[in-house]
Amino acid sequence: MELDAARRVFEQLGAVPAMEEARQLMGWTSYPNPGGLTPREVEVLRLVATGATNREIADSLVISEKTVARHVSNMFTKLGVSSRAAATAYAYEHDLV
Repeated sequence: MELDAARRVFEQLGAVPAMEEARQLMGWTSYPNPGGLTPREVEVLRLVATGATNREIADSLVISEKTVARHVSNMFTKLGVSSRAAATAYAYEHDLV
């Protein structure tokens, strides 16, 4: 339980290396989603692909705008992209939308 709690905190903070280490210690090998995205990051990516702003995404998912920004930043890092347009292209290429 402590490892899972730590993993969630690392994920929220965007501490990807620490999050991955916690996941490995828990025996998790990979996320079932392309690019190693979490289920929540996939939700955010789908909304990004529709052209939604961070504020609109936050309202839709009932989370803070800052949390959306963190998810977008984590997605960009995991997918190796630097723009919403590139993330949208990735989503279409991998049938996420």
